[in-house]
Amino acid sequence: MTIRTYALYGCSKRLLAWMAIVMIALLGPACAGTFGRYSGNVEIVPGVGCNETFSKDVAARIGLAYVALFVFDLFIFVLTVYKIYKTNSLSWLSFVTRKNIIDVIFRDGVMFFGVMTLSSIPNILTYYIGSVGLRGSLSTFTSCMSVTLISRLMLNLHQTDTGIFSTPAQDDSPSLPVLTTRVNLEFTISSHHY
Repeated sequence: MTIRTYALYGCSKRLLAWMAIVMIALLGPACAGTFGRYSGNVEIVPGVGCNETFSKDVAARIGLAYVALFVFDLFIFVLTVYKIYKTNSLSWLSFVTRKNIIDVIFRDGVMFFGVMTLSSIPNILTYYIGSVGLRGSLSTFTSCMSVTLISRLMLNLHQTDTGIFSTPAQDDSPSLPVLTTRVNLEFTISSHHY
């Protein structure tokens, strides 16, 4: 999502610097909480199976990583909405269609943020207010949803008229940037032959 936002803003170095600052600011506490020393605090609960269960203090530290991830997703979502608002003036009818790559980025970003919010918030809540057997039980589901949605985002970029590996196209509106990818055709052609 960071790369998509960076491209959406025309490869702005200033935005890249701000995104790096936010990432580092969120990464520090998340790593400290996740990789901190907690192996002695693991509780074994009969009947739960082979899953690790955590004490309340350890679960809160591990949950901090998911909170940081949610905050970063929120940051990227706000940047995307702001850029689309400035570019399109939020003409909502155009977001239903696959008019251009900007519409696809916005529509998929909204879908990604919505689904990840619906899976991340319950996951975070299990770490902070869940019972011993429930703490962290939704983390696998949340991770799988994230991977699936990112795959969908990338595939949708390939399917647009001005998407990845397509020929450059002119947009009807002069205010909309056209995003394209350059491909080394010599390498592409030679890689298909044995």
